[in-house]
Amino acid sequence: MSLVMYLPFCSCFQSNFFGAGDPMERSDVDLRAIEAAVKSILLAVGEDPDRPGLVDTPRRVARMYREMFAGLRLDPARHLRITFPEEYDEIVLVRDIAFTSMCEHHLLPFSGVAHVAYIPHERVTGLSKLARVVDEVARRPQVQERMTGQVADLIEQELESLGVAVVVDAEHSCMGIRGVRKPGSRTITSALRGVFKTNASSRAEVMMLINRK
Repeated sequence: MSLVMYLPFCSCFQSNFFGAGDPMERSDVDLRAIEAAVKSILLAVGEDPDRPGLVDTPRRVARMYREMFAGLRLDPARHLRITFPEEYDEIVLVRDIAFTSMCEHHLLPFSGVAHVAYIPHERVTGLSKLARVVDEVARRPQVQERMTGQVADLIEQELESLGVAVVVDAEHSCMGIRGVRKPGSRTITSALRGVFKTNASSRAEVMMLINRK
């Protein structure tokens, strides 16, 4: 039985996750253009953007979009360039990394958790770095399938890992509140690299750890 390092993503990682000088707040986003667009949408649907309840809505939406799409202006790979030499060649798994992304088809959010595992090759990275990668890849117009693959590719390329497994489990509001209207439906995607893709026993082991209750 292989050894495994497993930690859920908990509040100890979330403290000071962004902090002062937050890159989510520093951007060249054209807030005024977003505000004008939101005002136009409110007019188009028959609302009065100048009534008291809506007068500040364009500003709020602009700031929200700046935050939700901050990943477009960040390089998540930078987190994985901080590594430490370590003779550890078994599974490292960080499970239940909460995220929210924006579906690029309807600009509605999808939220869930990502499970990220890798087998180091001579060097490891900080556990919180894996969570930061998930967060920044999520903060851009996305589809879940692409997001899953992007996280796996970044870890494989930057850490030169022997194996990478990423499983994302999310609920999409574009399915829950419009169209087919099936709230509670969940979408699960996976991306496997290295030995997790080529070796059946390694794949079975990491999936068992990911699915452990």
